[in-house]
Amino acid sequence: MPFLIAFAALLAFQLAGELLVHFFAIPLPGPLAGMLLLLMALIIRKRVPAALVTTSSWLVSHLMLLFIPAIAGVMLSFGQLKKEWLPFVAAGIFGTLITQMATAFCLSWLLKRRRTNGTS
Repeated sequence: MPFLIAFAALLAFQLAGELLVHFFAIPLPGPLAGMLLLLMALIIRKRVPAALVTTSSWLVSHLMLLFIPAIAGVMLSFGQLKKEWLPFVAAGIFGTLITQMATAFCLSWLLKRRRTNGTS
């Protein structure tokens, strides 16, 4: 039962993000706005409920299943992809590099912060 409540909460935050973006014409994807709302709620609450930890961990462990519709959509548009392969490949490479650099920067920053706080 806690799984269903946590899953419903995640969907509610996504819906709230979609509504916020739609009604205020914010140039963000609705799910991103919903995740930012969830982040603000968790910061205010100062802890993550155990049911949300369990549910989100389960969702992340099965994340590849959520990509199957998107992959199928790309394969259906293979003719278009064949014509415009260079921007697609460039976006994939540069997106990966930017993500890796941002991750490395964040990890480095967090490790330095951890050392200065005296925790190991």
